[in-house]
Amino acid sequence: MACLPFLICLLLISFCKCDDQLTQAKQLHPGDVLGSKSGVFALGFFSPGTSNKSLYLGIWYHNIPQRTYVWVANRDNPISTPSSVMLAISNSSNLVLSDSEGRTLWTTNITITGGDGAYAALLDTGNLVLQLPNETIIWQSFNHPTDTILPNMKFLLRYKAQVSRRLVAWKGPNDPSTGEFSLSGDPSLDIQAFIWHGTKPYYRFVVIGSVSVSGEAYGSNTTSFIYQTLVNTQDEFYVRYTTSDGSANARIMLDYMGTFRFLSWDDSSSSWTVRLQRPASTIDCYTYASCGPFGYCDAMLAIPRCQCLDGFEPDTTNSSRGCRRKQQLRCGDGNHFVTMSGMKVPDKFIPVPNRSFDECTAECNRNCSCTAYAYANLTIAGTTADQSRCLLWTGELVDTGRTGFGDGQNLYLRLAYSPGYTSEANKKNKKVVKVVVPIIACLLTFTSIYLVRKWQTKGKQRNDENKKRTVLGNFTTSHELFEQKVEFPNINFEEVATATNNFSDSNMLGKGGFGKVYKGKLEGGKEVAVKRLGTGSTQGVEHFTNEVVLIAKLQHKNLVRLLGCCIHGEEKLLIYEYLPNRSLDYFLFDDSKKSMHA
Repeated sequence: MACLPFLICLLLISFCKCDDQLTQAKQLHPGDVLGSKSGVFALGFFSPGTSNKSLYLGIWYHNIPQRTYVWVANRDNPISTPSSVMLAISNSSNLVLSDSEGRTLWTTNITITGGDGAYAALLDTGNLVLQLPNETIIWQSFNHPTDTILPNMKFLLRYKAQVSRRLVAWKGPNDPSTGEFSLSGDPSLDIQAFIWHGTKPYYRFVVIGSVSVSGEAYGSNTTSFIYQTLVNTQDEFYVRYTTSDGSANARIMLDYMGTFRFLSWDDSSSSWTVRLQRPASTIDCYTYASCGPFGYCDAMLAIPRCQCLDGFEPDTTNSSRGCRRKQQLRCGDGNHFVTMSGMKVPDKFIPVPNRSFDECTAECNRNCSCTAYAYANLTIAGTTADQSRCLLWTGELVDTGRTGFGDGQNLYLRLAYSPGYTSEANKKNKKVVKVVVPIIACLLTFTSIYLVRKWQTKGKQRNDENKKRTVLGNFTTSHELFEQKVEFPNINFEEVATATNNFSDSNMLGKGGFGKVYKGKLEGGKEVAVKRLGTGSTQGVEHFTNEVVLIAKLQHKNLVRLLGCCIHGEEKLLIYEYLPNRSLDYFLFDDSKKSMHA
């Protein structure tokens, strides 16, 4: 019994031979597998599901638990009798799939001279190659894809002015035969690609611009797992996808529902994860021309929906939806262009090669039939074809969109001039202006108030100083005050008037030849004596000056202190410290107080 597992293994090996090469002396039969060197891919016969018992020759991922097919040879010619079929290399160096009756079910169908010794091998890229002993490849499956693009495959959109590659979806989830959906380049324009439903466009990819030509990366939020590169030369135009080192298995496929998907293998869930798909949804407005003429699908909204281009409104008279102009174009100077950014530009354009941006604008401007234009500079793309791309549109604009995928372009839309019209961009600018202008106005207002008050304060200081100089300047003693460098506070006249109850007689302490003296109380409760010199008196002015100089020279802790002065028009006031109930000579000459000033 211990030998039973070993015998089972030998039995399985006899039913499933796994080689890495196919030669003219070695054929591939049902149950045999041609594996890639590292075991990533395998070539063999398979039945796609329980409901479909037919046999197909194909390639699948061999290193993951979920059987995933990436290429099928005889998709439209299935094998009904498995025991009678084999894959072999013919005397003409072709791979031939045939039955026991000699009927050819599939062949590489190449013509070559001197092809002796040709052999087939499956590479770790998933590419089945037929090559000569000198390793010259004479045929490869990468040049004949079915529904899948694998990393490092060159998918030709154009070769020498002819469309040369098509992805064709399966007919159903378990039916590899030719389906209703296919993907290829535009047969008339080589800078865009379509998903077709039969012969009708189902979805149009964005027109290729400078960003797409130089390359794009797709992946998760933190890592990129697959890179897209578009190359445009004089002879060919192709897209190639590559993966970074250590990336998980990846593939790009067109499914039977017409959805183009980027997928990567997730080991944790043992399943394929969709990283990106086009169209993003089939229930919204992503499909071809779903918004009608002059309408566009706005993918920037939370729920994508159709909108009208700037200057257009919904066409209620057209049952096919779409929009109509608010104001008809007039040939001449009555038109202008508005910019709509982040757009998937419309279909049915006219490419005008080798134009600068200004030349592209002029090209559209002088043609009254031109309804819009777009421009891209391709010099940064490394292309050897035209270094610029000027696109013009005449007539209706169809299949336009605002894209949220980062591959949008500027569309310059021709509109009739209308003083009342405001584009979406201008509306946004007006909103910004409405916010910014009041802020700037407030800042200017506060700045002006601050400067005016600062100027008023400095002006008041200059005015007070001028008043002092005016009063003091005509007297010989005035220079003594300035030589003392004495700074007495200039007390506000209103404050003095309030302190003395507006110079009330009830506050008057006395009067003399030079004026009157009032008792007052400043803010804070400090009591003062205010000498109010007589107005219009030259002697009063001289007394004011001399007294200020005298007090300045005699500052002493036991002398009455001059707290400040006030010059207000003709008013000249001296504010002293108030000495209650005693006269000055009491403190100067009383014997009991002499010690205070000795």
